[in-house]
Order: sequence, then C-alpha cells, then structure tokens
Amino acid sequence: MATDHIRYDVLARDALRGVLRRVLADAAEHGLPGEHHFFITFISTADGVKLSPRLLAQYPEEMTVILQHQFWDLVVTEDRFEVGLSFGGIPERLVVPFSAIKSFFDPSVQFGLQFDPSEAVAEAPAANLPAPAAPSALAVPAAAPAPAPEKQDETAKPEGAEVVRLDRFRKK
Repeated sequence: MATDHIRYDVLARDALRGVLRRVLADAAEHGLPGEHHFFITFISTADGVKLSPRLLAQYPEEMTVILQHQFWDLVVTEDRFEVGLSFGGIPERLVVPFSAIKSFFDPSVQFGLQFDPSEAVAEAPAANLPAPAAPSALAVPAAAPAPAPEKQDETAKPEGAEVVRLDRFRKK
C-alpha cells in the first residue's frame, strides 16, 4: 500500500473540528438558534481539559455536557472552548480543547461528528499511543444512531452512571 504523505486523515479531522469550532463560535456570538442544542463528549483527563476536582472524581474518564438552556460565558478560541455550566446546583467553569472531544451531536437535526477516542487519549499527558492509520474523524449520517450521553446530575455514580437515551429529550 502506498504511503500517505499528505495525511488525508489529519486534514479531514482538522476540517471536521473546524465545523465544531464554527458552530460553537456562532452559538457564543448569537446564542442557539431554534431548537438546536449540543451534546459534547470529551476525555476528562486529556491534556488541557480543566475541570474541578469534584467533577473529575465524578467523571474520571469521559464526560458529556449538554449546551442547551443553562450555560453561560461560552468562549471559543482556535484550540478550545470554555463554558459555564451548573452541576447539581453548583456553577462550574469548564475548559475543553477540541483535541479532547470524542463526539458532538445536535439531536434537533440529527447531525453528529465522532472523533477517534484513541486520538484524544494519545494527546493526554500520560499516554504514548501511536496515531491512528485510519481517518480519525467520521461524520455521522442522519440515519445513524446517536451517541448515548451519560446523565449528569448529583445522583449519578461514576462507577455505574446511567445511560440516558436521546429519545427521552425529544418532543413527542
């Protein structure tokens, strides 16, 4: 097989992260239009992620946040986003590099992006994994099932977190 000197996988991943960056920047500037809202799953121990010790203890591997009604001070830069959210009534400030994101999903239009989790782990400080050979970002077609986010409230236990289906949030 020929060697890919161009690194199409890296170009595709960066382009898809650009979509995510643009969507979040638009939401930061104009708010969320219509029924749009976002499920964002990220590696909680990836390099550059900033969480409180309480949240890191509750979500030691990965975390899914929902940007819908109750978030504030969304700031988007070239390499990360920062947002204020409330967890169990306690306000928190999260910093999430785009390289730590595993998936993005907007259930209002059934659009999602999924990034190779080994890539985010490889960028974490304690890991030394090789870069994936296959494309590291995949667009999720509209008919594909959505990633199941974890419920994020004070009653959720880290070792047995409840998986909440997106259907629960859809209007019937």
